[in-house]
Amino acid sequence: MDPGLPHYLVPRAPAAWSSSTAAPGSWHWDGPALPDFVRADGSGPALQQTVTRICSDARALYVRFDCDDRDIWGTYCRRDDPIYDQEAVEVFISPGSATGSRYYEFEVSPYGTLLDAAISSSTSRRADLVVDLSWNCPGIHWEAGRDDQSGRWWAILIIPWAGLVQGDGLPTSWRANFYRIERPHDDEPEFSCWSPTMTRPADFHQPTYFGTLHLA
Repeated sequence: MDPGLPHYLVPRAPAAWSSSTAAPGSWHWDGPALPDFVRADGSGPALQQTVTRICSDARALYVRFDCDDRDIWGTYCRRDDPIYDQEAVEVFISPGSATGSRYYEFEVSPYGTLLDAAISSSTSRRADLVVDLSWNCPGIHWEAGRDDQSGRWWAILIIPWAGLVQGDGLPTSWRANFYRIERPHDDEPEFSCWSPTMTRPADFHQPTYFGTLHLA
């Protein structure tokens, strides 16, 4: 793995979250954020930024995206619709610290539509990808909301570890990346991420560029 790829120590989620009956959108997501997103090709910071906060406990990974967006839109409303063709935030994640041949993809649109898929590739190249959209992550929770007047929208994913790994052992390191697809109607699309994939045109399916999450 390239030592220049990002690493992040994932803080512990508040203990009350695991038993809370309140909607996660109302929780106080006041922990540290990942660094500002950069364009997928590594050319500079994203013009419309995304604040991403993550934390975890023994049950799940918690992810919140807050997106600056002057043109919020989306029309897809069914699970696993191709929301990547419109606007979305995304999490790609794989257990362990090595570049895995299998990883999981989660996307949420401003409309609140979810796409989840299991991805496999023996070579980590797009030409060899096999995307299983029939896979649904057991126990996943997601929410989204928008404020067009202030030009912002948010999305939350709560991803149970049990949906990603089998057995009792939870890996302490995970390869992952966090993405944003922004498609304003009056300008060129912008593809941004935590760890740039160094691709033009943008290609998020680059597991060798995933950063590493270390669970606290």
